[in-house]
Amino acid sequence: MIAGRPSLPPLREVIAAHGLAARKSLGQHFLLDLNLTGRIARAAGNLTRGTTIEVGPGPGGLTRALLDAGARQVVAVERDERAVAIQQELATAYPGRLEVVAGDALEVDIAGLGEAPRRIVANLPYNISTVLLIGWLRRAECFESLTLMFQKEVVDRLAATPRTADYGRLSVITQWRCEVRPLFNISREAFTPPPKVVSTVVQLIPRSKPLAAARMEVLERVTAAAFGQRRKMLRSSLKSLGNADGLLEAAGLAPTLRAEEVDVEGFCALARAVEATFPTPVDARK
Repeated sequence: MIAGRPSLPPLREVIAAHGLAARKSLGQHFLLDLNLTGRIARAAGNLTRGTTIEVGPGPGGLTRALLDAGARQVVAVERDERAVAIQQELATAYPGRLEVVAGDALEVDIAGLGEAPRRIVANLPYNISTVLLIGWLRRAECFESLTLMFQKEVVDRLAATPRTADYGRLSVITQWRCEVRPLFNISREAFTPPPKVVSTVVQLIPRSKPLAAARMEVLERVTAAAFGQRRKMLRSSLKSLGNADGLLEAAGLAPTLRAEEVDVEGFCALARAVEATFPTPVDARK
């Protein structure tokens, strides 16, 4: 904890003062339990170096916890003008340690915010959480960690292993770039308003290099085709990629396998086979 922590009003008072009723269109569910926000901040590790980036801070419960946990610099990205005003008040209470970026996280260059090392700590809006994650995975090397809250079913997919029902393209792409560490669940009653599902905090630690050689855009194409028809054998589900049997032979995979039976390295081998057979023009790689 930082000595001389500022005295701040309760979060419910802040919400009332700013008229911050949760908006369904923004996927807002506010976590007001400061014990839980503190637990998330502690789970993020050492915050005293570089920049801690929070997306969708809402009334600022997690923002306060990050700052109180010793974060050297927090950059909060928020598109809701009501919450931006709350963040600006917090920036005054924690001078020099909180920067507010008013904008849509889908459009902001998150990887370019603040000084390295960068980490993301966020209770993500459910309606765009996986879209945000995929974008960050494309630049995973820019972050030392991502400590994120999702719906539990999403974290189950992130951590799933082959031959399980939850294993899918999100499992493959995430595990290819990161170590996945599910941390703890948070009940729906902890939020205002309560969501319909349990939430889970997970930490993603980017690997020093991907698990196996592949280009992400090709890996995304391959996994989309394979899991788009996951009950079919790969020789059928991969027909949209071209000569499925030839690609599978080049990747060393049996054509009778189904997508859920192939591990991350196997999908990377398949992506390399696609790349070798149908090389992407240099201009298309920009």
